[in-house]
Amino acid sequence: MLTSIADGLLCCLMGKTANVVSPLESVESRDGFSFVEVKPGRVLRVKHVAPARPAGAEEAAQRAGAVRCKRRIAVYRNGQMVIENLGEAVRSDILHGQNGTEPNSTVELEVPDANAAPAANPSAPAAKRRRRKPKKLVNIDCTKFISSCKGTHADVVLFFIHGVGGSLDIWKEQLDFFTKLGYEVVAPDLAGHGASSAPQIAAAYTFYALAEDMRAVFKRYAKKRNILIGHSYGVSFCTFLAHEYPDLVHKVIMINGGGPTALEPSLCSIFNMPTCVLRCLSPCLAWSFLKAGFARQGSKEKQLLKEGNAFNVSSFVLRAMMSGQYWPEGDEVYHAELTVPVLLVHGMHDKFVPVEEDQRMAEILLIAFLKVIDEGSHMVMLECPETVNTLLHEFLLWEPEVVPAGDGPEAEKK
Repeated sequence: MLTSIADGLLCCLMGKTANVVSPLESVESRDGFSFVEVKPGRVLRVKHVAPARPAGAEEAAQRAGAVRCKRRIAVYRNGQMVIENLGEAVRSDILHGQNGTEPNSTVELEVPDANAAPAANPSAPAAKRRRRKPKKLVNIDCTKFISSCKGTHADVVLFFIHGVGGSLDIWKEQLDFFTKLGYEVVAPDLAGHGASSAPQIAAAYTFYALAEDMRAVFKRYAKKRNILIGHSYGVSFCTFLAHEYPDLVHKVIMINGGGPTALEPSLCSIFNMPTCVLRCLSPCLAWSFLKAGFARQGSKEKQLLKEGNAFNVSSFVLRAMMSGQYWPEGDEVYHAELTVPVLLVHGMHDKFVPVEEDQRMAEILLIAFLKVIDEGSHMVMLECPETVNTLLHEFLLWEPEVVPAGDGPEAEKK
């Protein structure tokens, strides 16, 4: 996501290769933060708030709605991807969103393929084109149990993951809001950000190294039903965890994350400058970017820019983060395989992520709801915290109303 040259430059200023990671002991600080050693010498600051509940006072989770997730994904040699949704429909009167599970719907999409053969004649019958043998075929057939998640439910945990150049401080309004509602929340600082350790090795900031950090944090605090909330680059880590742990990730929220594209390192020349030059330019570039990250530049926004360490990152970390954004597996097929419900939140004035990218994401995902906030931009969670908190909370409480085949909108028209 956000892999174009322009997006790479601007979003970075925003804001372990093993399959199993075993987090080590954590150290509690006086201000309520934890310092978790995810691997020897690699320590992340984590904000973890677990509300104290009297024994036996937890509210039992309501009956979950069962949704049949049945989908066929075919990718052809000419780059065409055909998605057939064969399961039940999912609809929500609360979110008024779009979903990708209309009965027996077929979506044909073009995906980039460097080795693709010339495209077939568009005038050829569709049925004839589909008789070709796909180079990749993915069949999904499972049942998801999706339920309302309340703060009084002891098996629910909310994970907040920030993007490049930010820190867990960008989630202050959300952490306060959901903590007061009784939710257990977890928000880490990525390596090199906030108060986490900052190794002076570029390999420490590749997508895979950071993803394993997030895996370690997730495995440490996860419970039965986990909700992942990501912003910008953090959305990629949410997608990774949802793909790796489909039985533990209950819902996902993506804020200004962009389209479902594989990650590639930024080729922008500014990051190929000598470190000494980049170090001098970074403060000015960061300030200019952060100003552009807000729809307005009033007193409130200016104060947000000055407060805390939400956007304090060294030039070395900035450069290594951009160079390490390589994740070829995270393409459109990878996203289309997700069966977890997803809420997409987009700030209409976002100058770095066009709304078309989030629309594309909603089109690819199986169960997705796209909400556009007219007053917000890239840092919408800071600009419009009340609106964002309300949307997130509605999505946490949402559970699907399953429509049997033949009883959906098409049947009503008949």
